[in-house]
Amino acid sequence: MLADNIPCNARNPSPAAIYNNAHSHQNLFLEDTEVDYRGYEVTAENLVRLLTSRQINSTPRNKRLLSDSQSNVLIYLTGHGGEGFLKFQDAEELTSQDLADAIETMWQQKKYNELMLIADTCQSESMYQLIYSPNVLATSSSLVGEDSLSHHNDRSIGVYIIDRYAYYMQQFLDEKVLALESNSSLENFVKYCDKSKCISTVGVRRDLYDKSLKEVRVTDFFGARRYAHPFNSNDFNFDWSTL
Repeated sequence: MLADNIPCNARNPSPAAIYNNAHSHQNLFLEDTEVDYRGYEVTAENLVRLLTSRQINSTPRNKRLLSDSQSNVLIYLTGHGGEGFLKFQDAEELTSQDLADAIETMWQQKKYNELMLIADTCQSESMYQLIYSPNVLATSSSLVGEDSLSHHNDRSIGVYIIDRYAYYMQQFLDEKVLALESNSSLENFVKYCDKSKCISTVGVRRDLYDKSLKEVRVTDFFGARRYAHPFNSNDFNFDWSTL
């Protein structure tokens, strides 16, 4: 879900690209970047419907969460928020109770094996305090009462381009998780952005998660294998020119 169409924004000095660093550019918007919900499709209601599979029958597969009881699901929430809520489009809010109930519905529907929630907003610890479902690990960029701070300014566009938490989490993934076989643990991950880096305090809730974070690899949530087989017109007994 990507509410802002930054690659095509007229104020973007680098069309079709999103950069995370004003000094050494790494384009985050690659050819295989998949955006299934964009613009005003990104609403609190659509997020809850996606997580709980409460969608109309005509909803295409790319707009569905096709997970099952064997799936490890990662949910990353970022934007403007406060104690107990995350704002959507400056028009509505997803509350911590909404999120907790949606995750419980997912558990009842056998939509995940383990679930990791990352909340990157001001006071983001509050977004997971009401969760009550098993096998959920949650972490946040700040505790209740704290703001999440930006990292650095890009003078070419006159705004801060990335949050401190997101900046250092990507740095960790780029440096420590180089392949699906990486042995970097979730304990390393949640400890990486300490006070000297994030300034805010990274929160972790693990009472619903019965594994030691030392024993869980980062790639259990951040890694996915893609199996693809290329086809051409000769693979099908069909005259494509008739279309």
